[in-house]
Amino acid sequence: MLDWVIEGGTVVDGAGGEPFTADVAVQGGRIVEVNRDGRITGAARERVDAAGAWVTPGFVDIHTHYDGQASWDETFSPSIHHGVTTVVMGNCGVGFAPNVPGREAELIALMEGVEDIPGVALAEGVKFNWQSFPQYMDALDALPHSLDFLVQVPHDPLRMAVMRERALAQEAATPEDIAAMRALLREALEAGAAGFSSGRTDNHRTARGQATPASEAAAAELTGLGEAFRGLGHGVVQMVNDFDVLQGPEGFDAEFDLVEALARAAGRPLSMSWMQRDPGGEQWRRMRERVDAAAARGLPLYLQAASRGIGVLSGLDAATHIFMGFPGYKEVAHLPLAERAAALREPARRARILGEKSERLSGDGSSVPPLVDLLLARIELIAWRMFPLGAGAGAAPDYEPPLAASFGARAKQQGTTALTALYDHLSEGGGDNLVYFPIFNYNDGSLDVVREMLAHPRALFGLSDAGAHVGTICDASCTTFLLTHWVRDRAAGRLPLGTAVQMLTSRNAGFIGLADRGRIAPGQRADLNVIDPRRLAVGTPRLVRDLPAGGRRLLQVAEGYVGTWVAGVPVQRDGHVTPARPGRLVRMGPPGRP
Repeated sequence: MLDWVIEGGTVVDGAGGEPFTADVAVQGGRIVEVNRDGRITGAARERVDAAGAWVTPGFVDIHTHYDGQASWDETFSPSIHHGVTTVVMGNCGVGFAPNVPGREAELIALMEGVEDIPGVALAEGVKFNWQSFPQYMDALDALPHSLDFLVQVPHDPLRMAVMRERALAQEAATPEDIAAMRALLREALEAGAAGFSSGRTDNHRTARGQATPASEAAAAELTGLGEAFRGLGHGVVQMVNDFDVLQGPEGFDAEFDLVEALARAAGRPLSMSWMQRDPGGEQWRRMRERVDAAAARGLPLYLQAASRGIGVLSGLDAATHIFMGFPGYKEVAHLPLAERAAALREPARRARILGEKSERLSGDGSSVPPLVDLLLARIELIAWRMFPLGAGAGAAPDYEPPLAASFGARAKQQGTTALTALYDHLSEGGGDNLVYFPIFNYNDGSLDVVREMLAHPRALFGLSDAGAHVGTICDASCTTFLLTHWVRDRAAGRLPLGTAVQMLTSRNAGFIGLADRGRIAPGQRADLNVIDPRRLAVGTPRLVRDLPAGGRRLLQVAEGYVGTWVAGVPVQRDGHVTPARPGRLVRMGPPGRP
């Protein structure tokens, strides 16, 4: 008796080739037959009619920040709504293990500042019933989950566990420090951790406004930690790095030399965040050149690319908006959203606020990045890169809007200021309008740069940041966006369906070392999606208050996913999460593991 059969679907098998029509049979959590020639007629407990639908492997998201959410959310929402069946967390060098008892607040401040997750939610939701990284893995594995997940060892908690206050002060690690960190990393890798991550960017700050502990780690520390991989047959390295964008070519090359040194020391695949920055709009091309040259010498370097602009959503109830520092706004900030919007529309208040100057929001002791104050200082110029997320109430979000739709253009057409145009948009109706500001990947007013990135042979689909920046983005939907925008909807430069699905599935699975998923073939895990391409949509982001301690986040639920299965068990059907919890921690390493 087969468990179930998907009948007559358009199978996109993850290998990158042309889709084909076939039946797919599942038994015991594995795919047991893919029949292109005719129907699978054997007895089955369930049959799924997939005529007209795409049948794909479950998606593998290699760049998430569910490190805290995994403690309280069994479903990994919203990734479960966007075809994802396996998530990798512990990215960018931040996380919650190893943990020194009594110092949990420092880890919370780190995650709150870097990844924009409310500290009160983390303090209530993360149990910290662990000290070592293997204990952290065991604690998460003991909890029920819908999706499979892997964990990487983050550099900052590793440094903090060994160096304590000296780590927060960014002191140089001694040889003894490096040896102790390497031992902890090796212990975690031997327990099945998927790899090691580090963050080297000035944009990351703790909730107290401090630079992250490992952001200036020296070459000796990075290579010393890389040596923890020696003799192991598994593990990857992940880095986020702005490559000293303001220090010119010399700063870039010095930083990239460190990346290469770490990759050589580890002898394992290394991926780094790849985006068109502003400033530094050509840096992404230099990264491509260095990666290509390194790969030609045998270094396994890869580039994580997003499927759209990387930016923020702002609104009156979101984590940030440009009026939050205005004295007149602060007077009504406590009101419920609809009442607040109505108060902002009062003519006298509107005139007063638009005549005010914002108080400074960033600086010492603040996790607000300097970008926010820069934005306010140059709003009339930057407003040409700020857009209403949709064309009207309930409209589908537009992530490649034309310049003519910007608030700069709107202000010019109306003969007013950009600040006024933004004010009126945010205060309209019930106050739930959102503003889209693509900071990176949109320097030229289109996603043509993204298309070029996605076509690169060493590009990995990544940077969803799912679980992070919960009040300003919901880029877990980037998986769905890749299929809607780049496969189905864009007027020019579309991706073949087979290529897009390969990026979401087997390419990421292969990078992380998962040989048991990412393809639709006999013997593979039955991690599968059935997708109706006619109904497929990313959904509209909305603010919900479902975090611990009443914290709020943006939630975006897709349409068109007929079903998602993990190890042959349905975890989502027609947008509704099922009670099943087949997901487990995936431990990498010795035979018997993936």
